[in-house]
Amino acid sequence: MIAIAAVVYYFVEQLPTLGSLYFAIGVVLTSALNVLKIFLLERTVRKTMDMDNPDKGKNYIRIQGLLRYFLTAAILVIAGFTPFISVWGAIAGIFTLQVSIIIVRMMKFDDEC
Repeated sequence: MIAIAAVVYYFVEQLPTLGSLYFAIGVVLTSALNVLKIFLLERTVRKTMDMDNPDKGKNYIRIQGLLRYFLTAAILVIAGFTPFISVWGAIAGIFTLQVSIIIVRMMKFDDEC
């Protein structure tokens, strides 16, 4: 909760500057990545449950886990080399995984209704 308050304070304090926009772009980009990673994780679990061979399922889970880590690293590298994306915003966005889970659950709830 303190981290969220610090991010909000930083964003509001720096609102008139262009740096705050770059920070927001980093947060939004990595938050979108978190939503994608949740969908990938759900797909991995469903596919693994249908597999007959446990060893094949374990290997599939490991490969998919590495893929999710690779996606996170790729976004951080892109943020590091792109001048209009704040690296600090991208790092802060990585910690929005719990918020992404809530968003995905709300999207699924709306689909069921």
